[in-house]
Amino acid sequence: MSLDDQKRLVRNHVDLTWNRGRMALAEQMHSKDFLYKSSFVGHPLNSTAFLALVAQIRTAMPDLEVVIEECIAEDDKVVTWSTLIGTIQSPALGYPPSDKILSISAMAFWTLTPAGHIREICTMFDMESFRSQLGLNTRTYAEKALP
Repeated sequence: MSLDDQKRLVRNHVDLTWNRGRMALAEQMHSKDFLYKSSFVGHPLNSTAFLALVAQIRTAMPDLEVVIEECIAEDDKVVTWSTLIGTIQSPALGYPPSDKILSISAMAFWTLTPAGHIREICTMFDMESFRSQLGLNTRTYAEKALP
């Protein structure tokens, strides 16, 4: 796969899952040993669990849109910087509904197989900004890192 093909695959996966909810099509893009790791979840998820998580978030945030701001590829890796935009209309993953339009920044590192399947996605969300937008308590990085 060319680097442009790899970026196209990742962009298509984001569109199918987060933006359109076409989980069966997205699942075909996963390798048999697919793993999703995230600062949001705290433990690795297989393909089925990842797609269930996306479906749960899409249900709570039906107006969710994920915009890929940057997409860079090298070797078997693709890196994306994305912005998730939407409102939480029903409780999800311990967060309350809100009428505020939220904007959440995320960085993801994607590992692809030689056959062009997605083997791993490792995502880091800016959870402190997310919590702040919801009016929830936040702590600076220094407060969290220092005893």
